Amino acid sequence: MTHLSVNINKVATLRNARGENMPDVQRFAQECERLGANGITVHPRPDERHIKYSDVFLLRPLVKTEFNIEGYPSPEFMDLVLKVKPAQVTLVPDAPDALTSHEGWDVEPNMEFLTGIIDRLREAGIRTSIFVGTDLDNIKAAARTGTDRVELYTKPYADIYPKNPEQAVAPFVEASRAAHQAGLGVNAGHDLNLDNLEFFHSRLPYLNEVSIGHSLISDALYLGIGETITRYKQCLV
Repeated sequence: MTHLSVNINKVATLRNARGENMPDVQRFAQECERLGANGITVHPRPDERHIKYSDVFLLRPLVKTEFNIEGYPSPEFMDLVLKVKPAQVTLVPDAPDALTSHEGWDVEPNMEFLTGIIDRLREAGIRTSIFVGTDLDNIKAAARTGTDRVELYTKPYADIYPKNPEQAVAPFVEASRAAHQAGLGVNAGHDLNLDNLEFFHSRLPYLNEVSIGHSLISDALYLGIGETITRYKQCLV
């Protein structure tokens, strides 16, 4: 079974627009779990423009499924996750002012840095995932860091899918196989939605988890969060 982790950053963005606690991010996370989400993902950024560090501490005792925290492993981020100890930390190479994640790690030049970070997280009992593209050598390099999983950056798939689904998914199929052969679990995320997720899931072997935020929260504005989570999970059957 491929798990669905709901990224709730956009809920925090809406809340922050008014500076009050509406919508309630913690309550929304609990509702997602009640409605069938297999996990909750957050990506706190240095400027706290959506999820705040305080949110992460509040969410920790409430999330009963899998708590996944994404981010660049700055000293502040590492201090946060080592205190919170989520089920999984996903390492992304974002600059502090990045609007959204738009590429994976180039692992080899960052090998020493990533290995040190992953060693610290493993000692704390936290599963790790490295955000990467589909380059096979890069995935093999990721395995040498000691990470447990990779998360495949799926925007290139989403961009090509409307014109040529088979062409769009082919590199991800090979990447998933390479990761599995290297002993890694496989996650995926970015621009996956109700139009392209079912096909992606049907073709990709060894897919452990998808993390979806922007599209899922946008769909919930029309469908409601319950119906939205049901439809996304149906894509993963």
